[in-house]
Amino acid sequence: MKTLVIVNAGLGDPSTTRQVAEQIADATVRQVTAAGEGLDVRVVDVRALAADLATYMTTFIATPALEDARRTVTDADALIAATPVFQGSYSGLFKMFFDALDMKSLARIPVTMVATAGTARHSMVLDFAVRPLLSFLHAVVLPTGVFVDTAEFGADSALPRRVATAAGELAEQLTSVVSGVAGFTGSTETREPAEGDATAGEGVDGAAPEDADFHVPAGGFAALLAGHSGE
Repeated sequence: MKTLVIVNAGLGDPSTTRQVAEQIADATVRQVTAAGEGLDVRVVDVRALAADLATYMTTFIATPALEDARRTVTDADALIAATPVFQGSYSGLFKMFFDALDMKSLARIPVTMVATAGTARHSMVLDFAVRPLLSFLHAVVLPTGVFVDTAEFGADSALPRRVATAAGELAEQLTSVVSGVAGFTGSTETREPAEGDATAGEGVDGAAPEDADFHVPAGGFAALLAGHSGE
């Protein structure tokens, strides 16, 4: 069974940030279940790791609790990264947690972004702050992020539609079948060369890429393409 992990950096108890993330997770579970598969949802509450993160940032020693949280995140099949907005950006705890991860620890993991704030003026925080951070960690950041301001809680808003869209993208990633050419399908997985594969690591004419002899015609590629119409 695949695992969807919520990284919740909300500070409240109960946390409205977590509530939004759980709405997306619940909708994702329904769609994955409808596709005939199962999905386990786990939550990492960063608030509970505040002291552990402070210790790590000052000593570079990870406590058992932090190690367990990092393992939960890096072993996930998909993530929901949720943060409240402080001073126009993600919370300090949110940043500290992701700073405690290895640079490529989120490689190929699909992530849905969530942010909550007191005003709609912060609605661009997902694309200007959260997305670059997750992209730097090599995550597959999904197109639809869910931003919610205080006025939308309990109101007749477009939030359910945005939640459904985000959940649909997550469910597609979690149920997609690896096929076609890597980079042109919904899958983020790529084929690793099998041990003993005669072509593993080879480039042109069986040579290693760094040793391959690439011939450029006289006059450059412009001359090579001059006689072609493009049809």
